Amino acid sequence: MRRITFDIETEGAFLGNGDFSQLEVTVVGVYDSATKKLTGYYKEDLPRLWPVLESADLLVGYNSDHFDIPILNKYYAGDLAKLKSLDLLKEVKNVLGRRLKLDNLAEATLGRNKTADGLAAVEWWKQGLKEKVRDYCLADVAITNELYEYAKKKGHLKYRDYDGVRDIKLDTSKWEEAAGEALTHTLPF
Repeated sequence: MRRITFDIETEGAFLGNGDFSQLEVTVVGVYDSATKKLTGYYKEDLPRLWPVLESADLLVGYNSDHFDIPILNKYYAGDLAKLKSLDLLKEVKNVLGRRLKLDNLAEATLGRNKTADGLAAVEWWKQGLKEKVRDYCLADVAITNELYEYAKKKGHLKYRDYDGVRDIKLDTSKWEEAAGEALTHTLPF
């Protein structure tokens, strides 16, 4: 099973109403389970990213079904939502009944925090610090991938609540079941 864990960074105006149409991709970070490598793709590199995503048996992200995939679909000739995906935020929310920040899960489960936040990445991009944005994005991908692997192995993730650290029991048994057909939009016809 080839699993692609990914995250995107963006720039542009977010209207706060769930409309991401004004946001532009700056960086896409990817961890490929086949190569065990982290790779960053800038907006101009997206044509090289599509075959990687299309070859995935499973896309893994955090808030990816709601945010990352719809934004990437603005650039993609097909529909990335047709690939099998697992949104860790959605899995947590389905069990817990509320959303948690990636940083909360990382700190409680892995014992470390994110390197920054998305708003800092937007500012860095404005300042021309492209590599810093890429590195931040790849750090988030690494955390997301580690959380996925932890949950698969242990059947839960941890979060910090007002009362201390608690477990979120997750049914991971179907996470890696066979997906549908592979996409071929970037292949020559």
